[in-house]
Amino acid sequence: MKHRVVITGLGVVSPIGTGILKFWESLANGVCGVDYVTAFDTSKFEVKIGAEVKNFDPGQYLERKEVRRMDRVSQFAVAASKMALLDSKLTITDDNADQIGVIIGSGIGGMKTFEDQARTFVEKGPGRVSPFFIPMMIPDMSAGFVSIATGAKGPNHAVVTACASATHSIGDSLRIIQNGEAKAMIAGGTEAAITGLAYAGFTSAGALSKNNEDPKGASRPFDLNRDGFIMGEGCGVLIIEELNYALERGASIYAELVGFGESGDAYHMTAPDPEGDGATRAMTRAIQDAGIHPNQISYINAHGTSTHANDKVETLAIHKVFGEYAKSVAISSTKSMTGHLLGAAGGIEAVASILAIQNSLIPPTINYQTPDPDCDLDYVPNQARKAELEYVMSDSLGFGGHNGCLIFRKYHG
Repeated sequence: MKHRVVITGLGVVSPIGTGILKFWESLANGVCGVDYVTAFDTSKFEVKIGAEVKNFDPGQYLERKEVRRMDRVSQFAVAASKMALLDSKLTITDDNADQIGVIIGSGIGGMKTFEDQARTFVEKGPGRVSPFFIPMMIPDMSAGFVSIATGAKGPNHAVVTACASATHSIGDSLRIIQNGEAKAMIAGGTEAAITGLAYAGFTSAGALSKNNEDPKGASRPFDLNRDGFIMGEGCGVLIIEELNYALERGASIYAELVGFGESGDAYHMTAPDPEGDGATRAMTRAIQDAGIHPNQISYINAHGTSTHANDKVETLAIHKVFGEYAKSVAISSTKSMTGHLLGAAGGIEAVASILAIQNSLIPPTINYQTPDPDCDLDYVPNQARKAELEYVMSDSLGFGGHNGCLIFRKYHG
């Protein structure tokens, strides 16, 4: 018998607000976090827009010395984790530290540190490279820093599966608790890749929107005129607990985590399988894991990146999984507001899915104006929609053919 698993705390750092209250208010009202990039000089770049986290003060969560020794990607992770722990009222002590773990994924890791130190190496020589370069850069260190900052001594690792990293981190945490290896997990994803080198790479790959004239309207998932994703940054973290452990300490419960599915495309290093096979299998496995029928899903928080290939393939996969019901299930992409947070995307989208259940409200897909014949489902265009949500699915599809899917259920006590 697997242990039941629930969500008791949420933390988020995002382009549309830090903290769950501001984040949810922005989602519910269709607020867009995309604007002109300020993190670096974009004058020589084709793409000049992004979804930056504004007014983030790491000093609210970390000592000054700690801030200097962490890349922005880890600062986000520690901040969101501390928010989530506070929200859950879970105190980590010597008595329970070994039963509380951390899995924080990142697709890229400390990109700003890498870029800065590479420049130092070239311009000033190897002796000037920081002794903190490696621990600030490597993707696992966000999980490490969260463990150090919180005292959590249970299972601790990092998942690096591109845009599915956070979803896989949450799924791995589900399995750990179901199998009795921990009582609680701090799980999610973080990313801070709004840098010149990252923009140069993603632009060369043809992945980013070049709609510089209309930043607020540039991220348009499932719309016929979509032209690429918007780079975003931030972090989403969940406190995931074994049900009885949460009840024994009197925790408030947001939702139950009941399903996880994953798969590989085995197709291409960046493009999704055009038949949607991998995405179809990940969704199907999550539904089977939850022990439900596809028609019981009330809402899908789609991966919905605003690229031509992804949105078309994800729509096709939903058709394959849900059959005739595909036309009836509500679907939206919150990336229309937050941009694409890469390895952190599944984290903040899990937070959005849980808050949708909590508030009986489906966030919209903003900027939806021109229907695409290849994307023919209900994408909750432009306005949030009231709805009682029992089961909610969250999809993530990553470069390398990594697919992940989570299912949350309304908690009834």
